[in-house]
Amino acid sequence: MKQRIDLKVESSQEWIDTVVSDFDEFLKDHANCERKASAMAMSFVAKYPNRVEIIPELINTAVEELEHFRSVYAIMEERGIELTHEIGQDIYVKQLLDKCRDGREERFMDRLLLASLVETRGAERFRMVYEAMDDPELRRFYQELWASEAKHGEVFVRMALNYFEEKAVYKRLEEMTDYEAVVLQSLPLKPALH
Repeated sequence: MKQRIDLKVESSQEWIDTVVSDFDEFLKDHANCERKASAMAMSFVAKYPNRVEIIPELINTAVEELEHFRSVYAIMEERGIELTHEIGQDIYVKQLLDKCRDGREERFMDRLLLASLVETRGAERFRMVYEAMDDPELRRFYQELWASEAKHGEVFVRMALNYFEEKAVYKRLEEMTDYEAVVLQSLPLKPALH
């Protein structure tokens, strides 16, 4: 049973060039994304406390994302970069959320698959950052993140398969992956993860 997502489009060279040209700004956004990812995993626990099969893995994911935040913050401190006061809205995630269906079960499935898509896209982009970095410490860090985020992409698909038929999960995942490609291509270039 396949649990890995095949993204429909690759991130562009222009995106990674934009990130490298203003890496300090990228780090601020990256820190915010890690905070939001940790909160998102815990929000599943809060909204779906009866889904006991996935709660331990959600907690582990939340802790791991918080550890990523701590690591990004340490890099920022070394570079004299302050955290942003406000966490702005992520247009990429918002557009994907807008595509989630109504209805408790449908929304639950869609939110899990959305999380999988976001993590998979993050893994792809962290790989690109890793490949673009000259600094050995940053290369090592982003290589580790790339592996971790790829694993998270699979985790959320596996969670969905606990509760929904395989055929329904993969049909919906295909639809959401198609839409994610459209959203990604519509985003303005900026030194941000999304």
